[in-house]
Amino acid sequence: MVEMNIGAIPDRSFWNGKRVLVTGHTGFKGGWLTLWLKRLGAEVSGISLEPCTEPNLYQLAGIERLNSSYICDIRDKVAIADAVRKANPDVVFHLAAQALVRASYDSPVETFAANVMGTVHLLDALRETVNVRVAVMVTTDKVYQNKEWCWPYREDDALGGHDPYSASKAASEIVINSYRKSYLADRQIAVASARAGNVIGGGDWSADRLIPDALRAWQNNRVLDIRRPDAIRPWQHVLEPLAGYLRLAESCWKQPDIAGAYNFGPQTSDAATVRQVIDLANMTYGSGQVSYGDGQEGPHEAGWLALEIAKTQSVLKVAPHWSLPEAVSRTMNWYIDQEAGSNVRELCERDIAEYERTS
Repeated sequence: MVEMNIGAIPDRSFWNGKRVLVTGHTGFKGGWLTLWLKRLGAEVSGISLEPCTEPNLYQLAGIERLNSSYICDIRDKVAIADAVRKANPDVVFHLAAQALVRASYDSPVETFAANVMGTVHLLDALRETVNVRVAVMVTTDKVYQNKEWCWPYREDDALGGHDPYSASKAASEIVINSYRKSYLADRQIAVASARAGNVIGGGDWSADRLIPDALRAWQNNRVLDIRRPDAIRPWQHVLEPLAGYLRLAESCWKQPDIAGAYNFGPQTSDAATVRQVIDLANMTYGSGQVSYGDGQEGPHEAGWLALEIAKTQSVLKVAPHWSLPEAVSRTMNWYIDQEAGSNVRELCERDIAEYERTS
């Protein structure tokens, strides 16, 4: 565990009063980011579809009451341009996406349309803005051409993608770089991309995600089926990359020339298998059966993936706060408390406050 630098904590004096646009604010990560920005005093607007799960963090935490929402599809160029114009942001965080690997196999056209053309539509709308200074475009750790080797991927490694989700995100990285160089840098708009590892945390009820799948099974006394127990991923609590995104925006505002691609994840040595995460989750939950497959079921997914975060640590002074056991424990306890009737927004505020205190 790298010693934390206090610079990783979001600067309240920077965010207070800033107009911030979050795309995907009705989703899991976007919901957490909106809550944190409001805590920091920002004026937040959101662009997104309606929440896609029931239950969902957006409604349970009352996020719809905290910001101005523009419910529209990022595939709709006219609607996006209109919403961006009305929001008139200083800073933009782009999280809206089709974000599931297995769903991308079922709906490749929709995945490419949302992830590639949605990115194009937002960046093109920024060309017409007056006040925006920074845009943080969130992609994924899966943008790299995965060679199943033992080294973590660096920001200058080759982009690629076997499945439609990964390929669409790699393509969006090329779009981001093109708009940065062709249009937005000349407008003094710093455009950065953020490539984050697998995130966990309370408030995610999406299908085909590890912790939500585990909870659905165990809460209903069903056996949890794990397809690829030995797949290795850079797991992290959702607040880890969000702190990084906030820090990235702050830094790009002050130094636009550092805008580029940044990895956000745990230390390489902390990348863990699916089996290890489930064992930790089961330990906190206290019960639940698991059936482990042999890794052959379903469409192709990468077997080994880790990120090199040296650039992020060096340039942004950001390092992980919470170990994997703590991240899993906090996640499971969030759901346990929520199931017991605790206020969802207060649970999120509790975790954010604890994260800020661990600097």
